[in-house]
Amino acid sequence: MMDFYMMPWKKFAEFGGRAQRAEYWWFTLINGVIGIVANVLIGVLAGVSDAAVLAGSGIYLLFGLATLIPSLAVTIRRLHDTGKSGWLFLVGLIPFIGGLILLVFMCQDSERGGNQWGPSPKYQGEVAAQVFE
Repeated sequence: MMDFYMMPWKKFAEFGGRAQRAEYWWFTLINGVIGIVANVLIGVLAGVSDAAVLAGSGIYLLFGLATLIPSLAVTIRRLHDTGKSGWLFLVGLIPFIGGLILLVFMCQDSERGGNQWGPSPKYQGEVAAQVFE
């Protein structure tokens, strides 16, 4: 689990290549949980003082900025893994339906074999077996 979460951090701004579903979803899930916990803590801090809320919000903003590039990169690599152009991440900007379309793309299985963005990280053994047959 943590290996999949750390992959986008290790490939911080790598927009080429492919990313498995697990890599994308663990990164998204853990960042979502961190965001929920941060918002709850900021809400608790609201009862303490305005300075505490400001400090908590600032830390949360810095975390959001730090995850922006890796999130974008892993989304584009995930689209590549399904055989789609990374530019399709812009579909998510369409109000209401765009996020649903992007969700469907992110849930699709990896394209078997290699494609223009490289070999499949999920089906590497299968491709090697095909080469030697």
